[in-house]
Amino acid sequence: MNLLVTGGAGFIGSNLIRLVIDKPEVVKLVNLDSLTYAGHLENLEGIHGVHPRYLFEKVDLRNQDEVMRVVRQHDITHVMHLAAESHVDRSITGPGDFITTNINGTFHLLEACRAHWSDPASSIQDRASRFLHVSTDEVFGSLGLTGFFTETTPYAPNSPYSASKASSDMLVRSYHHTYGLPTLITNCSNNYGPYQFPEKLIPVVIQSIQARKAIPVYGDGMNVRDWLYVGDHCEALWTVLTQGTSGETYNIGGHNEKANFHLVQLICDLIDELRPELGGYSRSLITFVTDRPGHDRRYAIDAGKIDRELGWTPAHTFETGIRETVAWYLRNQEWAGKVNQPKSPP
Repeated sequence: MNLLVTGGAGFIGSNLIRLVIDKPEVVKLVNLDSLTYAGHLENLEGIHGVHPRYLFEKVDLRNQDEVMRVVRQHDITHVMHLAAESHVDRSITGPGDFITTNINGTFHLLEACRAHWSDPASSIQDRASRFLHVSTDEVFGSLGLTGFFTETTPYAPNSPYSASKASSDMLVRSYHHTYGLPTLITNCSNNYGPYQFPEKLIPVVIQSIQARKAIPVYGDGMNVRDWLYVGDHCEALWTVLTQGTSGETYNIGGHNEKANFHLVQLICDLIDELRPELGGYSRSLITFVTDRPGHDRRYAIDAGKIDRELGWTPAHTFETGIRETVAWYLRNQEWAGKVNQPKSPP
């Protein structure tokens, strides 16, 4: 396969590239990323500019002509589409980028693949092709105290971010049913692990504790999320790309429901154990702040379908995954400092 990974310089994308770059099926891996504030080539140290199968294209998905060029020039046969604006808080204060990138950008990529894969002059006619769209459980809205999201749960997005992802999901689905494009969709729960941009909850908590600053917790802290270790997620994505049924959707979850407040307490205790020289009792830094608008109360994924049909289950428990994650951030403070530096406008 000539594999296109969009958003490969981001959190999940860079972990995915590290997983798949040496797979024997991958002849060429093209990383398409516009390197916004959350995309950093530092995440691909040891691969970017070094690996013989790897190529980088600094392209914005909003540029339709450039997206088409990349797909045609590199004779792309498989797509793993991760590139998206993804931070809910930013979608509340500035929703425009979420619409143009997540919806229009996905449309441009679908159109490029449809054109190239249906071109009689293209070598793709004699080869398999797949378009995997990576989405979120936030498209389903909010759960009560019980129950789980399944692949048939009706969409009910409550933020501009989740609405933009729901829209892109529907576009991908329509291209399969209208044009026969070999698409797959995954909806995952909250990811955590190495290389996550420091604006997200777990890195924020770790950085705050190290700096002995207040740890902000929204509302009463009882909003519940299902946490998925990023390495497990990447394994699931590869499984879906290579074994999933075209036109199907697969939910990917970690089987690890945690209230935000309890998660923060756990991280405090881990850092107190691993870095006692910081002074201990980091729980005293927890500070409750005004809840954000449209804050969904609970997400929980039923990942039974991907287990039954494709044989995937997460390898990490939350206890092993969060310990690995905290230890990684404590070892990689130089990385955190680099990616937190403001970027010059493009």
